[in-house]
Amino acid sequence: MEQADQGAVRPDSITEVGEDAVMSVAVSPSVPTLTEEEQEELRDELLRVEDEVVTLSQVLAAKEKQVADIKRKLGITPLNELKQNISKSWQEVTTSTAYKKTSEGLSVAGQKATAAFTSMGSAISRKFEDVRLQSISNSFGIRSLQHSASMPVMRKIPSNKSDQMKSLHLLDEMRLPTPL
Repeated sequence: MEQADQGAVRPDSITEVGEDAVMSVAVSPSVPTLTEEEQEELRDELLRVEDEVVTLSQVLAAKEKQVADIKRKLGITPLNELKQNISKSWQEVTTSTAYKKTSEGLSVAGQKATAAFTSMGSAISRKFEDVRLQSISNSFGIRSLQHSASMPVMRKIPSNKSDQMKSLHLLDEMRLPTPL
């Protein structure tokens, strides 16, 4: 267990990050050796730059607050800004070369699809017409069949009225239903 602790990083050996870390910076072997005076100058410059960063952050926050106040007084809401940004972005997109090429391509594809659907619709209409005409033609064929089936019976029809009525009744029973 002691061997595992020896290889582990201990919290008390971790250096702090921030201004305190500037004073405890160890010289890396890859960095050329600096004199004490040069190291002190660099530490001072680092502190000065960090102070400037803090100051600039504070100035930026104050300016952002000022912008928000001015926008509020002008009645510019975040929603209005969003609408303007979207409108501007859409205008930039629609004027781009890529959008124009894509739009033209889709237009051509749409025209071709329309032509294909029109052609397909015409073909379907013709097919329905063919089926309808075939149905009518078959209807005549069935009636012709009915007529030829009834002819032998009619030859045997006697001449008196009572027998004729029986024969007609027999014919009605033999008739096939007509299609609609």
